[in-house]
Amino acid sequence: MKALYFDHFGNSDVLTYGELPDPVVSRSELLLGMEYIGLNYADIYRRKGEYHIEERSPYINGYEGVGTVIDIGSAVSEYNIGDKVFFVDVPFSNAELVAVPKENAIKLPSNMDSKLVASIGLQGLTADFLAHDLGNGLESSNVFVHGISGGVGQILAQMLTADGLNVYGITSSKEKQQMALEQGAKRVFLRNSDWQEDYLSYFDTVYDGVGITLLDSIDLVKHRGKVVFFGMAGGNPPKIDFVELLSQSKSILTGDLWDYLTSYKERSERSDRLFKYFREGTINISEPTIFSLSNGKEAHEFLESGKSVGKILLEP
Repeated sequence: MKALYFDHFGNSDVLTYGELPDPVVSRSELLLGMEYIGLNYADIYRRKGEYHIEERSPYINGYEGVGTVIDIGSAVSEYNIGDKVFFVDVPFSNAELVAVPKENAIKLPSNMDSKLVASIGLQGLTADFLAHDLGNGLESSNVFVHGISGGVGQILAQMLTADGLNVYGITSSKEKQQMALEQGAKRVFLRNSDWQEDYLSYFDTVYDGVGITLLDSIDLVKHRGKVVFFGMAGGNPPKIDFVELLSQSKSILTGDLWDYLTSYKERSERSDRLFKYFREGTINISEPTIFSLSNGKEAHEFLESGKSVGKILLEP
């Protein structure tokens, strides 16, 4: 099979596209011929050696994608050859073929498009647990989303809006600002503009996947409010004075999606809830940017440039 791989950590120059052995399918696995593969900031961290990556020689990055079942292990009875399946937590996905444990596979509904599912799988399920497990906000409460035009941000903001919350956010350009407003945000600020002073201690919940903005998030949230911290797209967060948080009754909540996808039942129920928003038309996302898997180096560089809007997909 063809795959995108590397044998040591570093910048995008370490990536190689070439031939590697096909995966061997175990009794409880499906073999997928990949259609689309999701690229995420976590893949950048893994390539640099800053994030856990499954041991393999050479390394193959990637954990999510959509494909067609082309082979089935002897202990698998729930799937058939030709079924469309997606996954968000299976390693070695930057390849033409991926072996997926049956517990991690989620069958695509017939009314959901492969490209859309690939664009929303990981980010959508992340938004779901952030909104409904960590945030769990009351209707009409005021919430703020950092990176509102990003992959998670677009879905999270529209999900919160559909749930009846007032959504504010921040982004980097007027084009992204307009897009977020059209997707239902109440107000969207531009980075490097002066707006914070008017919104100190204003929000019931602040969603922060940037990391370096964590102190700003704490300032924005009201007493008895909460900051939901879920990533470090902009860099490591600063140290937090928890005594000061205590004195203001402010909370920081954090979580890992993998602790909320612990069974096939959870994967199925959460994806059904996610897909419902799209079927009802309450969430719309921008078209993904698609690179050939053979151009994976350029895709990594594009993601790191900060110019992307929404999802980046790799296509074998």
